[in-house]
Amino acid sequence: MSIGTSIASEAVLNVEDVWKSFGKVQALKDVSLEMYNGDVLALLGDNGAGKSTLIKIIAGNYHADKGMIYLNGKRVVFSNPAEARHAGVETVYQQSPVCEQASVTANFFIGRELCVNIPGAQLLRKGVMQRETEEVLNTLGVQVPSVRDRIGLLSGGERQAVILGRFLHWGGKVALLDEPFAALGVGESRKAIKLVQQISERTGVPMIVITHNVEYAFKVASRFVVLRHGEVVGAGKTNEVTVDDVVSMITGAIHVRGANSELAIEKEMN
Repeated sequence: MSIGTSIASEAVLNVEDVWKSFGKVQALKDVSLEMYNGDVLALLGDNGAGKSTLIKIIAGNYHADKGMIYLNGKRVVFSNPAEARHAGVETVYQQSPVCEQASVTANFFIGRELCVNIPGAQLLRKGVMQRETEEVLNTLGVQVPSVRDRIGLLSGGERQAVILGRFLHWGGKVALLDEPFAALGVGESRKAIKLVQQISERTGVPMIVITHNVEYAFKVASRFVVLRHGEVVGAGKTNEVTVDDVVSMITGAIHVRGANSELAIEKEMN
């Protein structure tokens, strides 16, 4: 990872004028967004709109052809996802990898196990780790049957909750939630929505939620950005527009850019 000159900004994350192509396919065109503490930003768009490409650039999977990314006011260039995670940027996928045969606690402390040294051996402080895991999850509003259970026995939503809780506890700065409601039932989706709301309120850590479900996005996000064919075609506050407005942006019926979305939409339609 290389770090450059600081910029004057209070944003936790700045994405500025990012371009990306794959051969002759222009995946992203001059895309910009910013995230502040307490933000939940819905990144919306149809299949092929560029959402995944943008997230993979932020997370270190891809390099942008042009443009810059700033984290806490300093330019960052991640060579791989491990560097992004080390800097505090984590992507939580629908099927994020876990050690399915290990307990919730073991997954929570993976790579950070607490041990006590005795002559000739090291012993895990299982009780301490279990209590700390329970305390952290309870503080974040995350509920699982037991931290002693194998994580492979948990539902998809519960696994996501543990992974997100682990990330935030160990110093996460920006969370990228990739389709957190996909493949979840109605009840699980409601729990996932509540979890995102609780974590945002209790920690203030900015989160980008990538989803196809616009209605769910409006339940969790304070702001939105819509991508279409790799370009930003809509951006603003969710309380200034309707779900139908955003669907029209996604399908191409309306093209809006700016915070005062309602006025811009009215001007486009008249």
